[in-house]
Amino acid sequence: MFDKKFHVKKGDTVSVITGKDKNKSGKVLAVLAKKDSVLVEGLNVVKRHTRARGNEPGGIVEKEAPLHVSNVMLYCEKCKKPVRTKRNLLEDGKKVRVCVKCGEPFDK
Repeated sequence: MFDKKFHVKKGDTVSVITGKDKNKSGKVLAVLAKKDSVLVEGLNVVKRHTRARGNEPGGIVEKEAPLHVSNVMLYCEKCKKPVRTKRNLLEDGKKVRVCVKCGEPFDK
């Protein structure tokens, strides 16, 4: 099978561009390739009713739900806004993601 390539990676700071959390930003906790989704820290929080199991108490638990990868954009610290990215080739042959507006690299 082939691996899907996304414009975001785990650890990136992203901004949500649509939905109930529009214009909010957070850190990517996980990229779910099979669902084309990302988990963003503190965003798209939903409540789950859980049953008690053994030592774990039951109750209402708040946790992050996945956001579709098309609904988030990388957040550029230099531009202070969500931006599109392109890939540049460095002298040593490495490909890095860079901001289209200012040219700031996201991959260090």
